Amino acid sequence: MEQWLKIDKKFHIIFHIMFYFVIIFFFSNLSFAQEPIHGVVVNVTDGDIVTVWEKEKQYKIRLYGIDTPEKEQDFGMKAKKFTANMVFNKSLTVIPKEIDEYGRIVGIIYIGEKCLNEELVKNGLAWVYKKYCSEPFCDKWLKLEKEARENKSGLWIDTDSVPPWNFRKGLTTGKG
Repeated sequence: MEQWLKIDKKFHIIFHIMFYFVIIFFFSNLSFAQEPIHGVVVNVTDGDIVTVWEKEKQYKIRLYGIDTPEKEQDFGMKAKKFTANMVFNKSLTVIPKEIDEYGRIVGIIYIGEKCLNEELVKNGLAWVYKKYCSEPFCDKWLKLEKEARENKSGLWIDTDSVPPWNFRKGLTTGKG
């Protein structure tokens, strides 16, 4: 009986320690995700991933709600260049939405009044990633994507452009 009490007590202590770590981790991520980042872009990885420097700290930012072509795809390098022209070495604000599975901040980038995420869609250099775009403004972005398609802007010059999420799976058509 005494042995069970020792095991039960150890389990109880371990459980409480783990519980507090989970709570601290959850709330620290929540509070972090709500604070805007004001910094300068020091690297552009591709059309939808940049590195922002703020107060001696770097943040890898993945643009929320959109997906640009991979660098190996048609318009991938154009999307990267467009992003670089808009944000490289410029002051901007990132509105964090969440942390992705790779530890990157997923967010919306504003350069003054312009939204980089929206500008990429409007210029035919990104798809609205419907699976991950659930905010009310995503409807506006979908309309901008439709207009870019109708005007054959950017990647929409090709009627069967392959979305990056399909390209990453090795699919060669826009369907799927």
